Amino acid sequence: MKHIPLIISILLSIIGYTKNTEKDSIVEIQELDYQYFKQNLRSYETAKSIDSLWLSELYKSQLFDTTDYVIDVDSISLTEDVELPTEVLKERLSYLNSKTPFTIEYTPELEKLIKYHLQKRRKSLANINGRAQYYFPLFEENLAKYNAPLELKYLAIIESALNPKATSRVGAKGLWQFMYQTGLQYGLKVSSYVDDRSNPIKSSEAASKYLTTLYNVFGDWDLALAAYNSGPGNVTKAIRRSGGKTNYWNLRPYLPRETANYVPAFYATLYIMEFSKEHNLQINKVQTNFFETDTVHVKRQITFEQINKMLDVDVELLQFLNPQYKLDIVPFIAGENNFITLPTATAARFVGNEEIIYAYAAEEEKKREKPLPQNTVANDRVRYKVRSGDSLGKIANKYGVNVNQIKRWNNLRGNLIKPGQYLTIYKS
Repeated sequence: MKHIPLIISILLSIIGYTKNTEKDSIVEIQELDYQYFKQNLRSYETAKSIDSLWLSELYKSQLFDTTDYVIDVDSISLTEDVELPTEVLKERLSYLNSKTPFTIEYTPELEKLIKYHLQKRRKSLANINGRAQYYFPLFEENLAKYNAPLELKYLAIIESALNPKATSRVGAKGLWQFMYQTGLQYGLKVSSYVDDRSNPIKSSEAASKYLTTLYNVFGDWDLALAAYNSGPGNVTKAIRRSGGKTNYWNLRPYLPRETANYVPAFYATLYIMEFSKEHNLQINKVQTNFFETDTVHVKRQITFEQINKMLDVDVELLQFLNPQYKLDIVPFIAGENNFITLPTATAARFVGNEEIIYAYAAEEEKKREKPLPQNTVANDRVRYKVRSGDSLGKIANKYGVNVNQIKRWNNLRGNLIKPGQYLTIYKS
């Protein structure tokens, strides 16, 4: 850091900024704002044009809105009929069943669920269809890498409505809704600056790994879906209670209520997405295509605002492309690789002007009144002492976990806990 002024002086002399005296030079360097750096960036007119087009599309609708897709089928009431004859639906479901490894069977409940989404959620489905243009190629790439069915990309709609910032009431986070401990097992770290569960690239690979692991355990993709929702233990329990049945539909009455609704919600979403044209569902094209972005290795700490000022990339777009950075700051940590995702042409401008951009970032850091927070890794393990009036539910809410997890971590058979008892908890 102490050599930054010298580096800046050299850069400025190269680009034609002359100094009169050493004293004047120091004053001039201190007074520089981003315009002095920015005006000397190498020009990329094509990149600027592309950025403008992308942003004009991006502003047309909301970037993030979460829809709850797992609902109790028995609670559904349709106010009007949807144009979807039962026989046509049966034919389409049979077709899907023949080309996927899932057991997609017609039931009146599934028909009701599909018609409910088509009637009540057309607007949110249009937004999701737009986001899918960005996320689905990324999901398919990772699923194919682990030989998982590509249809599993639709699972992220159930989990998060394709919102990488989505957080559940029990603390699960990201496109694939990883709890802290499960994410950690699959390489998703959490710190004061970064939450890898919200990283589209890393979390998609982790989800593909996890789903493949569940399939290897159960030998059935329907049961892998159920286990993804409620945990392998609940599925195993249901198999025992059913007398050894392993067909999902036979097992469904023995599963937790949410899981019993979860897999049909996936089937309904799979149908709707595969037949979206037949139902005239709109696509709100609000996102950049994934293949039109690139990642850049960051060599020093830099903020979204600094990138915005130097490269004219809207902060909202940076947030959409890099949702893992909690404070809009890309940290630099020795020995670790941190990347930022940018539109391809903008990434080229960044790489072509790294020295000037980093010099500006260094000067901005000097002017900051309050230092940026230290990068600390989340402490995943807590030793909690039970107090009078505590319950497992109360403790679970405090730490953003669920009761079954606390019981599993502490080998508890029931819900009874006593004051003075110690519990191990892994924070989300």
